[in-house]
Amino acid sequence: MNTIEDNLNQRIGARIRLERESRGWSLSDLAERAGVSRGMIHKIERGESSPTAALLARLSGAFGISMSTLIARAEMQEGKLLRFADQPVWHDPQTQYLRRHVSPRSDLPIDLVQIELPAGSDIPMPASAYALARQLIWLTQGELVFVEGDTRHEMRAGDCLELGPPNDCRFINETKEVCTYLVVRLNTPPS
Repeated sequence: MNTIEDNLNQRIGARIRLERESRGWSLSDLAERAGVSRGMIHKIERGESSPTAALLARLSGAFGISMSTLIARAEMQEGKLLRFADQPVWHDPQTQYLRRHVSPRSDLPIDLVQIELPAGSDIPMPASAYALARQLIWLTQGELVFVEGDTRHEMRAGDCLELGPPNDCRFINETKEVCTYLVVRLNTPPS
């Protein structure tokens, strides 16, 4: 892992701690809500362990925010222009899933995130990761199988899918090539 990734993982860990503490939750409270061990959360908050995409999805879901929002809060400054070179990039140390936050941090209730999913990947995301949001997936390269609850969507480049109500999901690349897709997330305020 390089210094840039180490710094981002430390900022993500610090942000998780800030989100937890701002809610008045103990490590045990967050562990119970996210279904993640207290020890793992402690290691991530201290920057001693790199979180996986599945783990970040569980933690952000417990907070009622998207993984995109969690990472954006850890990384980005305010502003209307977010240059390519300044867009936060994070990769899952387990699957090498690569996530680029494309949209600038602003008061607009929308996030644009580009994902590169390596060949053979299968990334589960809990329903809690999709709470308080409407989402579209636009496949720009390759093939993607998106499993939403019991429904299997087989997507090809150019296809765009609107996600239904929050459900446990899986992003699967069954091919031998990387697939790239854009997630467009409209965040809705809690009621």
